[in-house]
Amino acid sequence: MKLLITGATGLIGTALVKQLHKNGHIINYLTTSKNKLKSEPNYRGFYWNPEQNEIDTDCLKGVEAIIHLAGASIAKRWTKKYKKEIFSSRTKTADLLFSTLKNTNHNVSHFISASGTAIYPESFEKVHDENTTATANDFLSEVVKVWEKAANQFEILGIKVSKIRTGVVYAKSGGAFQEIVKPIKFCVGAIMGNGKQMQSWIHIDDLVNLYCFIAEQQLEGIYNAIAPETISNETQTKSIAKYLNKPLFLPNIPQFLMKIVLGQMSILLFTSKNLSSEKIRKKGFSFIYPNFNAALKELL
Repeated sequence: MKLLITGATGLIGTALVKQLHKNGHIINYLTTSKNKLKSEPNYRGFYWNPEQNEIDTDCLKGVEAIIHLAGASIAKRWTKKYKKEIFSSRTKTADLLFSTLKNTNHNVSHFISASGTAIYPESFEKVHDENTTATANDFLSEVVKVWEKAANQFEILGIKVSKIRTGVVYAKSGGAFQEIVKPIKFCVGAIMGNGKQMQSWIHIDDLVNLYCFIAEQQLEGIYNAIAPETISNETQTKSIAKYLNKPLFLPNIPQFLMKIVLGQMSILLFTSKNLSSEKIRKKGFSFIYPNFNAALKELL
């Protein structure tokens, strides 16, 4: 299959391209950096500038599916200006792809968009799945809503749409997990709040395999990209400390203190998302790292 990927040079995109190549697929990718353009038999870059509605339409030649990963990181301080960038980086990019497809002859039959688990309401005991209609009432939930609305418009063109609601991604090469581990390594790790908040997470290998599975099986709809086992912040912190043989002697850190340090994005450390990935497993997908201890052993 020939696929077009946005965000192909990021943490997830890089791993996804590698796995798609292993599976024998050909990749076109879009980049806003001309110095990241490559032209290889199975990996070719094309320039675009969503802010200026500029795109090289040759990127669509022979493409059957689009995987849309582009979007500004949420792991930066949420200033008023940066909040706008978080929104626009997801909607403007999708809108440009939509208008390009609408006005170009193409063979695209499947649009697969990244999304987030932030849309789900706070939950400690109740487990939410893709059929949950209740939503959270905060900034990140609003981001996910407009993100998915931007993806849904491709259905107007008769294109299948998939939305991958992704939990916290754990990887060796960067991202959230390394930031979680860092203070524990230096013996200054601590549990956040009461530690009971549930963490829906996924190993990056499982995430890229899930994207491949959805593309290859041509599955449409919403899918939670999270490991079968959700864990509490307390369990996560203690498990990492035990594995690294590091002490946890600091008291639990209150939310108000982290809000002073991180601003509004501190909610990422205290929100509780107790979610299910049963839907994708019922489709036949198998996780390499279904539980946290298995992932921890590989990551550390």
